Amino acid sequence: MINKQFTVTGETGLHARPATQLVQVASRFSSDVELEYKNKKVNVKSIMGVMSLGIPQGATFTIITDGHDEEDAMNSIEELLKKEGIAD
Repeated sequence: MINKQFTVTGETGLHARPATQLVQVASRFSSDVELEYKNKKVNVKSIMGVMSLGIPQGATFTIITDGHDEEDAMNSIEELLKKEGIAD
């Protein structure tokens, strides 16, 4: 299991477009991928789950990957978040 914390840098927070990108990347892996924000955990492979959290700019959240390709999943998610200016 890998846990990594990120802070939203995008002006509009984790809204529809970045949430969709996050779901698409997470869905490529067989590992479980969860996002934790304010003591709520959601499956990152579910757009409704990610959107339901309403994560604003400046908020800190944790990505948790667990499974045989957890390292690849985390690396890909981290790359997406930084490359697209979503979170650091």
